[in-house]
Amino acid sequence: MEFIPNAIDKYVVEHSQHEPELLQKLNKETWQKVLNPRMLSGPYQGRVLSMISKLINPKNILEIGTYTGYSALSLAEGMQTEGSLITIDVNEELEDFVAGFFNQSPYKGKLKQLIGNAVDIIPQLDKKFDLVFIDADKKNYINYFNLIINKMNKGGVILSDNVLWSGKVVEELNPKDNDTKILLEYNTLLNNDARIETVLLPIRDGLTISRVL
Repeated sequence: MEFIPNAIDKYVVEHSQHEPELLQKLNKETWQKVLNPRMLSGPYQGRVLSMISKLINPKNILEIGTYTGYSALSLAEGMQTEGSLITIDVNEELEDFVAGFFNQSPYKGKLKQLIGNAVDIIPQLDKKFDLVFIDADKKNYINYFNLIINKMNKGGVILSDNVLWSGKVVEELNPKDNDTKILLEYNTLLNNDARIETVLLPIRDGLTISRVL
């Protein structure tokens, strides 16, 4: 769902930095070979993620929800030279696809794929993070937040994707729609938690930036 007029959206994209060649290739192959390609962050949001990462210049990045690795590679652009990025996904079928693009990138050796349930994996991570990107199953967004908040460095940033959920967050709630229910609770949590300050941006399907105090 687009939240601004198409003409304005087109102008915004045309006047923003274009994706690097490797991400162009990844974008194309995702649409050609992978199910549900609309899950891809895409060129514009990828440039937003890249810019945020460059502004933060994180040492340690955590991504929850790898898909085909587009957002991970975008976030890695701002990573410190000695930094690392861990990305978690439950779908083992895409592991080799993602690894192929990671190995072609300038960040080869600094990107680590973990396959499994993030709720189980995150407690085992013995690191503090400067940047976290949450873009996985919506039903666990609150669980992910609660698991990572104490693993954040002061001033660290948590990015949360799809928080407008195609506009469903402002529509009458269907009692059977658990994803929207959780997102409504999650958005309220981020806005009220005293440990962070939050701004919600109407970029694509909604992107929240939360800074740890």
